[in-house]
Amino acid sequence: MIFKTFILNAYFWITKKYIMKQLLLLISVLAIVSCQEEPKDYVTLSGKITNKNSDSLVVVTRTFSKTIKVNDDGTFKDTLKVETGIYNIFDGNEATALFLKNGFEIDLSVDAKEFDETIKYSGLGSEHSTFLAEKALLEEQLLDQDKLSSLSSEGLNTEIENIKSELAKFYSSKKDIDSTLTQSAHNDLEPMLNMYKRYFAGSIALREALPKGMPSPTFVGYENYKGGTTSLTDFKGKYVYFDIWATWCGPCKVEIPFLKEVEKKYHGKNIEFVSISVDDGRGYRAETPEAAAIAAKEGWKNMIADMELGGVQLFSDKAWQSEFIQNYKIDGIPRFILVDPNGNIVTADAPRPSSDKLIELFDELKI
Repeated sequence: MIFKTFILNAYFWITKKYIMKQLLLLISVLAIVSCQEEPKDYVTLSGKITNKNSDSLVVVTRTFSKTIKVNDDGTFKDTLKVETGIYNIFDGNEATALFLKNGFEIDLSVDAKEFDETIKYSGLGSEHSTFLAEKALLEEQLLDQDKLSSLSSEGLNTEIENIKSELAKFYSSKKDIDSTLTQSAHNDLEPMLNMYKRYFAGSIALREALPKGMPSPTFVGYENYKGGTTSLTDFKGKYVYFDIWATWCGPCKVEIPFLKEVEKKYHGKNIEFVSISVDDGRGYRAETPEAAAIAAKEGWKNMIADMELGGVQLFSDKAWQSEFIQNYKIDGIPRFILVDPNGNIVTADAPRPSSDKLIELFDELKI
């Protein structure tokens, strides 16, 4: 009887101890769960901009936009509720892409004077934006315009294939990146390279058809804004930098302030800056083609006066159908051409006034 009682007491003691242990374990689990934060339904974006361009940043897509204040010392911090995806961030002068998802805590640092080269991301989820920054920088380095445009047609094909292989290898190496980003990069690779190939193929074909040292196509008797007519031979003994443009051409007008600066810099040097309008009546209302042509010429004169254009201002004799325009294979504007003092081509596709490459070319020629 005593033994039986002992057994029962032991059983109840063990059972009670087991139940208490399980209860304590359950309480611990519940405590841990209750202490866990709910997943954040927003992104925290912070950072610092050195040499900032403005007092704000804009985070934007086609359907989203938020402006973030940048403090005097370049620091900023804000939260954004987003749909997962790629966003652009713009500082008033430069822009870059970043990948956002609610719950991320991303810190950004950049020197605005060397934007793409210095941008860094850190924090939760930053690796995806780092991939986008590295991708953009690598593509820019590989798709170097000066290098690609200097190749032969065959050399361009080979180089494009090499670039394709290197970029594909880079995309595939990023195993920890959101698969939508790497897959999109792979999908866009072929179309992107085909676009570059077409662009540079056209430039190369132009250079091969109109090589350096070839006598320049010529023109005779173009109307001069200042009176009388002008021919290419009138500039013999000087370099001539041609700007082929029209009053309705937006990109042409963007270059005008830069062209003025270059003209000012090289005033008195052995070079003439000659702008040739191919205005053909486009953008002017008129009942007949003849009336449109008259309106176009008046519009050309008015714009020269209103914008105080310098250099030599000429009007093409047959607009786009002029032999000079046709022989230079001009089918889009603005187009810039450089001819040497002997009337030979330096380049049939010269750098734009807004490009640092133009001054480099002038310095190389010792103009």
